[in-house]
Amino acid sequence: MLEKNSEIIVTIECLGANGEGIAKLDKYIIFIPFALTGEKVKIKVLKVKQNLVFAKVLDIMTPADDRVRPKCKVFTKCGGCQLQHIKYNIQLKLKAKNIVDCFYKIAGINFEVLPPVKSDFIYGYRNKLQLPVGTDSNGDTVVGFFAENSHRIVPIEKCPIHPDWSTDIIDIFKDYIRKYGVTGFNENSGQGLLRHIVVREIGGKFIICIVINGQKIENSDYLISRISEKFKYFNLYININTFDSNVIFGKRFICLYGEKKFDEEEFGINFYAGPETFVQINSEIRRKLYDKVIKLAGVDNSLIIDAYSGGGLLTALLAKNCGMAYGIEIINEAVSCADELAENNGLIGKMINICGKVEEKLKPLLNSLNNPEFTLILDPPRKGCDLTVIKTILELRPKKIIYISCNPSTLARDVGLMTGHLIYEEKNIVKNPEIDSEKTNYNIELIQPYDMFPQTKHVETLICLRAVK
Repeated sequence: MLEKNSEIIVTIECLGANGEGIAKLDKYIIFIPFALTGEKVKIKVLKVKQNLVFAKVLDIMTPADDRVRPKCKVFTKCGGCQLQHIKYNIQLKLKAKNIVDCFYKIAGINFEVLPPVKSDFIYGYRNKLQLPVGTDSNGDTVVGFFAENSHRIVPIEKCPIHPDWSTDIIDIFKDYIRKYGVTGFNENSGQGLLRHIVVREIGGKFIICIVINGQKIENSDYLISRISEKFKYFNLYININTFDSNVIFGKRFICLYGEKKFDEEEFGINFYAGPETFVQINSEIRRKLYDKVIKLAGVDNSLIIDAYSGGGLLTALLAKNCGMAYGIEIINEAVSCADELAENNGLIGKMINICGKVEEKLKPLLNSLNNPEFTLILDPPRKGCDLTVIKTILELRPKKIIYISCNPSTLARDVGLMTGHLIYEEKNIVKNPEIDSEKTNYNIELIQPYDMFPQTKHVETLICLRAVK
């Protein structure tokens, strides 16, 4: 019988959805992060739950050919990356397999998943830096990233999946914290000022936001001076978040320095972003993804509804290339940016932005348009679409659905509900026992992964569905 703290030697048989090694011993299935298929490893058991065992690697006795040396000094400690030890081509295969498995296990759907579109930059690709600030066991302020499945902060000096500018940001804020004794937020006591540092690079300009557990910060002039030494174009916000919550931003933003939002050009469209505006974190993959969406969306004079539309870049591209486009977005700032985008790019009358929840705005919009021949774009957060949205889709039947998702599990669930492979039964989602190819609401035409997040377990997936007549 395996017990906690047991030390044993096992051979890894395959990889799991999160890139962890999986071994089997008698009745036990053992999950071992950072171990690879074929490796013989010495492990220490951390937790036993019936026949499931969770362990950590003590020694890699026979390394696999697919193993590479990670670039990050805190890899395995920080929760940001899970796959830096795996060759990039194997990372891509793992992500495609994860999507296949999710669709089959969750929705009973067996459909070809194309090889992922790879990122030309597998390090230094992120245009957004999000650093929690807290306290360590000694009460000292620390800046870094959360460890996997915890809110314990792993201090960092640099991060290889972020560009070089991120190192300057870390150095500047550590200097500011040290010089003025600024306290990090302690989740247990609710005390401490700094909660997060969030930076977005857009068109070579930087939106810098300090999330605080208070109403103001002291010595901001020094901070602005230090940032000016490294960054020519930037703004500086504080965001006030005094709530007992894991949500990063509070409701109030105050601009201390610079223009309130910045612009960037993509596909001939000038778009804008502020501290709350959603923009895909890998600019190169975003271009490839959006180019494919435009091609799938259709021809001139088509009607497009872009749900979860963010700052309006994709809505504008659809309006410019495909026809009339409506965007629905819950963040006021993002809708304001989208309105400005429409005006400055000559899209007034072809692009209309609506502020509100998709689950509340989608059905009234479609009823007012009274046009069944429309294409629906979905790009929801990780939790997927609200049930109300799915019900609206099934009732009003857009001719085509293009769904972008960063979570294969919720994507498989939502697509399963839209096609009819899954149904709601007594408030539970279950597989439809009567489904066959002639009874589906939608046919899947394409499942295309995009590697938006190299070195991590995450993957962006594009799906195209067409209504069955």
